[in-house]
Amino acid sequence: MAKTSNIASSLREPKFSSRITHRCFKCGRRRGYMRDFDLCRICFRELANEGKIPGIRKSSW
Repeated sequence: MAKTSNIASSLREPKFSSRITHRCFKCGRRRGYMRDFDLCRICFRELANEGKIPGIRKSSW
């Protein structure tokens, strides 16, 4: 879980466009971020296994 100050600073408009940091909206994690879902890999897996992300299911072959 990210500190509240880190999450707040990432929401502000950066001085330069290259300083944009994407964070998971659920837990605030910075690494392993997926833009398509606005989630980190850990939260994505939890929600996908619970069936809460439409169109995503665990693959098996």
